[in-house]
Amino acid sequence: MNQIRSSQVITTFGPGAMVDFPDASVIVAGLDQWHYDPANIPLIQEPRLVAKLERLLTRTGLSLRSPPPAQEYQRLGVHPDIVGWRFPEWFIVQRTVVTGSGFRRRRLVHANSLDRSRFTDADGKKYQVVPVRFVRACERGHVGDIDWSAFVHGTGGACPRDMWMEERGTTGDLDEVWVVCECEKERVMSQAARRELRALGLCNGSRPWLGPGSREGCGAPNRLLIRSASNAYFPQLMSVISIPDTRTPVDDIVRVLWDDFLSDVASNDDLVKVRRKPTVLARLQGLDDAQVMASIKRIKSGQNPMERPVKDVEFEALAEVKDELGSDVPGGDFFARSLPRSAWDAPWTQSVERIVLVHRLREVIAQLGFTRFEAAGPDIRGELSLDVVRAPLALDSSWLPAVENRGEGVFIQFRAQVIGEWLRREATQNRGRKLLNGFERWLKEHEGSSRQFPGLAYYLLHSLSHLLLTSISLECGYPASSIRERIYALDGNRFGILIYTGSSDAEGTLGGLVEAARDIKKHIRRSLDYAMLCSNDPVCSYHQPGVHDHQPLHGSACHGCLLTSETSCEQHNDFLDRALVVETVENAGASLFGGM
Repeated sequence: MNQIRSSQVITTFGPGAMVDFPDASVIVAGLDQWHYDPANIPLIQEPRLVAKLERLLTRTGLSLRSPPPAQEYQRLGVHPDIVGWRFPEWFIVQRTVVTGSGFRRRRLVHANSLDRSRFTDADGKKYQVVPVRFVRACERGHVGDIDWSAFVHGTGGACPRDMWMEERGTTGDLDEVWVVCECEKERVMSQAARRELRALGLCNGSRPWLGPGSREGCGAPNRLLIRSASNAYFPQLMSVISIPDTRTPVDDIVRVLWDDFLSDVASNDDLVKVRRKPTVLARLQGLDDAQVMASIKRIKSGQNPMERPVKDVEFEALAEVKDELGSDVPGGDFFARSLPRSAWDAPWTQSVERIVLVHRLREVIAQLGFTRFEAAGPDIRGELSLDVVRAPLALDSSWLPAVENRGEGVFIQFRAQVIGEWLRREATQNRGRKLLNGFERWLKEHEGSSRQFPGLAYYLLHSLSHLLLTSISLECGYPASSIRERIYALDGNRFGILIYTGSSDAEGTLGGLVEAARDIKKHIRRSLDYAMLCSNDPVCSYHQPGVHDHQPLHGSACHGCLLTSETSCEQHNDFLDRALVVETVENAGASLFGGM
């Protein structure tokens, strides 16, 4: 492999991603080849996220770094950057030959046959080449060049003759692309895509992003991968919002008093007696008995606050905002204010418990690995599965790449009693069975997936969130693709939506989202109106998950109503159904806002 260095820092692709440059195709190198100035390494502090990542990767001492700021380093006379290894190593010569049958063919050559990225053909002329678009990969993330001779000749052994990529049509469909050898053996590329044929053999564990010759034991069946396809690389990301953990301060106080006063407290009566002591009275001032008893139970059970699910911490902090939470200072990580009920109370907001305007927030996103073919993202609690087979970012690294975004948002908490009553309705349960059937069909087609059915409450809130994203983006000044969501459907009694934006500079905190959220009742009303009729109705409304098409994770949802930019959606546009929000043309009777 030849080594190619890029002068610009790659922030949208992590190790293992395949990237096209004007004159080459590369695979981004592992973290071992990310160069920093040792005297100025940009570290990101987020203890809660680090603790989660250490548990997932079963290692200690991890740290988070932002990508190397190449331009800043160049002013210092140092030129660190991110390395890209040339990949793939097979190329197509840009000289078309027309066969006697009228087919167009171009020569297939290896990098060893090139002279400075050009190929000298039989006529003595030098021709440009382009990387072949087909590679092989396995579900463990390994990737490599296809053994073209073995693909064409099967078990007949290697053939030293030249091979050609022949197009027998104009659509570029795999059924029209053939690999032809001069010995007259040939094979159509569509056979490489048929997994049952195993035409590409077994994986040898190749990991070119970790350097030439890096391999590990594998043996899984190879699959055809088009290197520029959307399923070629799924970064596995985990994010947290730097929200104060409301339990931590109480637990810290209780731990101080634990040995001398609180270790034997078993009931509220015991706590009342202990509170009479001056030291305890002073320390517990401002804390009610319920908070203290809950903390005592947590400490006795040995709960580690760092192991709490990501969204549990976020929801509790947002739901407990009375007037203000955090500090409104320049560069602050978090500051939120509760919006008075008089500002958003309306007949169609009776299911809403509270509205919180988040003036400042900080989101830290870290990458801990990647997958190919199938994405493996966080579950509905913000946690990543321990069972996912992820490809590593480095041979042995004590740090992970991360980005730090600052922004603003609005949090909507819903009444648990209203959601519970809606879930118990017969029409809602009937709708739920249809959605569950669709999910079970999807699961059969994705064996080994760790995904779980998120529940009807999640479908409801997720669908409403997408409707609000569209409505708010029309007035807040941010494009819809830059607004994101976090859905909270926790333990059957905690429900909420956080709609927020963020960027690596000040553009995420311009105030437009908070200002639009002050009129949240208008946006909720407009969202409900938009959801009642889709431009693709009645097809969209009558869609049956897993029956009518290949969208088993959708109810009434399509690009005309609910689907939005995947950068905004925490579930990649899955688990959506507007029939749970409002009455559609089908009139299924399962909507929460049916009579609004």
